[in-house]
Amino acid sequence: MSPRAKKKPSGIVTFVGAGPGDPRLLTLRAIEVLAEADVVVADEATLRQVLFHCKSGVEVLDPVTGDDGELLSAVARAKVVVAAARSGKQVVRAVAGDPCVDQSVTDEITAVAKAKIVFEVVPGVPVSTAVPTYAGIPLHAAKGSGGVRVLDMAEASIDWATVGSVDGTLVLRGALDSIAEIAQELVAGGRKPATPVAVTINGSTTEQRTLVSTLAQVASDVRAAKITLQAVVVVGEVVAQRDTLSWFETKPLFGWKVLVPRTKEQAVTLSEQLRSYGAVPHEVPTIAVEPPRTPQQMERAIKGLVTGRYEWIAFTSVNAVRAVRERFEDYGLDARAFAGIKVAAVGEATARALVEFGVKPDLVPSGEQSAAGLLEDWPPYDPVFDPIDRVFLPRADIATETLVAGLVELGWEVDDVTAYRTVRAAPPPADTREAIKGGGFDAVLFTSSSTVRNLVGIAGKPHAVTVIACIGSATAKTAEEHGLRVDVMAPEPSVSALAEALAEFGTARRAAMVEAGDPVTRPSERRPGSRRKAK
Repeated sequence: MSPRAKKKPSGIVTFVGAGPGDPRLLTLRAIEVLAEADVVVADEATLRQVLFHCKSGVEVLDPVTGDDGELLSAVARAKVVVAAARSGKQVVRAVAGDPCVDQSVTDEITAVAKAKIVFEVVPGVPVSTAVPTYAGIPLHAAKGSGGVRVLDMAEASIDWATVGSVDGTLVLRGALDSIAEIAQELVAGGRKPATPVAVTINGSTTEQRTLVSTLAQVASDVRAAKITLQAVVVVGEVVAQRDTLSWFETKPLFGWKVLVPRTKEQAVTLSEQLRSYGAVPHEVPTIAVEPPRTPQQMERAIKGLVTGRYEWIAFTSVNAVRAVRERFEDYGLDARAFAGIKVAAVGEATARALVEFGVKPDLVPSGEQSAAGLLEDWPPYDPVFDPIDRVFLPRADIATETLVAGLVELGWEVDDVTAYRTVRAAPPPADTREAIKGGGFDAVLFTSSSTVRNLVGIAGKPHAVTVIACIGSATAKTAEEHGLRVDVMAPEPSVSALAEALAEFGTARRAAMVEAGDPVTRPSERRPGSRRKAK
């Protein structure tokens, strides 16, 4: 009897709740399964939240529309998922909010189960609770106030007058097409026309906007604001607590689009700090790094490092670490070649790059993260305790002489080696250039004089409404020489202090608007013709 052909095992389908919009609200389990997924099935909005956690080359399928452009039913969507799983792939079906809150998603899960496909459900943060939280609205009021009821505004079977006859907080989800009729029916059922209403769009993202109104006015206010997106609507006295509990939309730089003239790799820490203030960082490299024109000097220095020529090696940038590491890899060396050599680093990012290389710095400035700060802590040469008097200093071709002069004054001999060249980067895309010149950015952070010169050179001068923040007086002077008004100056020359200074500026600006009774707007919304309507 011939052996039976083995049946190819099916994959597994995992339904993942992607939360309300903020990718950081994904659960740890959701991130785990996304990292293992061969196929991700998600609509365009949800895909943006989850794709960051997927491996490169993951297959993406759209479950929403068919070839004719029509919306697919739950059963038809399930067929897309089942077909992928039967090919032995690990499939993630990502949905907004929590999978089991949406009846149509429950229908998909049921269809997958009937197809005898192994499945798992990973809960997500529900939109109906997360968005009010991000809007600063608690759902429960005082005891005995009627509880909370979550309803879909598109549900045809709901008797809104009956809903209005019962006290409590209402959370309504969906398109606002019928908000006028719903509000009228709620009032007819017994709700007071002055009952507070909050309408939030793009919840939990930096595009979040909340309109506060009443049942009597909400329809006209929504029309005036031209809100056409899906929304979460909260009806009830709890809306009044937003004045006290709003925490997200009141962040210092909420929704500000901030230009960071660095590569994504260089700007990781700075961009995260800006996000913590509510900003949307946009990295634009203004310089490109290239190898030195003549590599012999660097080759001799690496050889000297291995043969014991140096007592110290000092790194003043991440690029310097990268340049030395690349030469090490070319010669088959690793971090063990630093044995017996003292290592200095300027800045947290530089120190972190060394640790990733396998080298722990012996000296990082205790104060100012600069060449001057390093010199403050650098020990003078002592012939009794220092067997070697030489320092290897791998740097850029345009580096200043401050560090070299200071080390020589301390008694050290310095091999100042060009490890890399800095050249002006290629211009950014046309839409970015237009945003820079047209006032599309709310702020720009200049971290050196070269970033001012290079940004203006490759993209043009920032618009007059853009807030200009500079890391120090020399950078500010260069900005002013290019016709820019400097609004913010860091109290100390560090990118962290620069970001914090911008946040303080944003806080003061917001407070002034509130005190004057003006609407809170971003700098980019003050330019002519820029007033944006909520959609």
